[in-house]
Amino acid sequence: MTVPDVTVVIAVYNTMPYLTACLDSLVRQTIGHARMEVVAVDDGSTDGGGELLDTYAARHPGLFQVVHQANSGGPAAPTNRGLALARGRYVLFLGADDWLGDEALARMVGSADDWGSDVLIPKQVGVNGRLVPQGIFDTTAASVGFEDSALAWALADTKLFRLDLVRRHNLARKEELKVYSDQPFTLAACLRARRISVLADYDHYFLVLREDRGNVTQRAGALDRIRGVAAVQWVAAELAAPGAQLDAIRARHFGWEVPQLLQEGLLALDTGLRDQVCEGVGELVRQFGAREVYHRLAVPDRVRLELAATGRYAELRELIAHEAEHGAPPEVSETGADGVRRRYAAYPVFRDGAAGLPDELFLLGEERAEAPVDPEAGGRGGPPPTLVQQLWRGAVPAQVRRRLRGYPAWRRLADAVAADGRNGGRR
Repeated sequence: MTVPDVTVVIAVYNTMPYLTACLDSLVRQTIGHARMEVVAVDDGSTDGGGELLDTYAARHPGLFQVVHQANSGGPAAPTNRGLALARGRYVLFLGADDWLGDEALARMVGSADDWGSDVLIPKQVGVNGRLVPQGIFDTTAASVGFEDSALAWALADTKLFRLDLVRRHNLARKEELKVYSDQPFTLAACLRARRISVLADYDHYFLVLREDRGNVTQRAGALDRIRGVAAVQWVAAELAAPGAQLDAIRARHFGWEVPQLLQEGLLALDTGLRDQVCEGVGELVRQFGAREVYHRLAVPDRVRLELAATGRYAELRELIAHEAEHGAPPEVSETGADGVRRRYAAYPVFRDGAAGLPDELFLLGEERAEAPVDPEAGGRGGPPPTLVQQLWRGAVPAQVRRRLRGYPAWRRLADAVAADGRNGGRR
């Protein structure tokens, strides 16, 4: 039997009507049906999705292999079953509510063969308002790493993997995880890969935000998210090289997923669950070295993390409530004996003797009066970029930013971003 170039694995559970567009996109692939196979695992769908899979399998003999099973409670088990059946040289995981550009598989397989890629990240775009980090897609690259790219922000399994790599290292999703089960898999693959590549010159993969917000990640609970982050960090602790590589992975989760658990929604939880979340976040901080990357995190995030890590749950709740009511805290500055002016976020717990938090947690930036100013970066030797600046740079590649500054409206936006940096993010 001929070995296909690529196997597409789809875990399906109640994704109608989005499943139709997903399957149609596979039928249209220009790589040709002879060079691909689709393994679709129906995880006990009750919306007609299983029957639709059977229809496509009958309509396109040899292209679709359909497996039906009782509902497992999450995407990990059906994904693993599909992976076990894969025969292609490469495997791609496709969400049942997502779809591919017509040339996606041909471009991915061709580039992976040319470059010898073990993992290839195709350009991805969001649909219906789905947010997809774009930093990794600044440019096509034959080889990237955690130290020199935004790879740490691209840990979903929406990638092309060399099946031999997956088999040699017995990689699979952790079925006990209800959310983020793909991230430990992807991280382990990337850390074991000889080459990771990025293909950014075509919209390959379209990620859809369902109108009912029924995507798995959207409906996950806080404790499930904590367990998922812990699983990713265990992989990082085991496989990542200490230093820049490990720090990039830590900074991603402690700068995004974990702080999201300590926002206003925390206050709406019942007391028992709220304390469990705070305790779980504190354990993540202590166990996985989050303090070593505090300098890479935004001030609101690292203050919240430290309050959780030190068991100051009442102060944490008060800080969240205060910021929800009053917005960002005022800024205070002082010039030390070394001639350096330091700016701090004056949260209520800043220099509160009872809280005992170090000033460094609240540091927004430091600069000397003579430091030259970079109008977009916010000042060489000055404050670190604000969240607004980070989002601007992450969403808009550098070469595009430079080109857009030629237009007055965009130049005003870029100047406003720079002003936000000079004002410490205040409005």
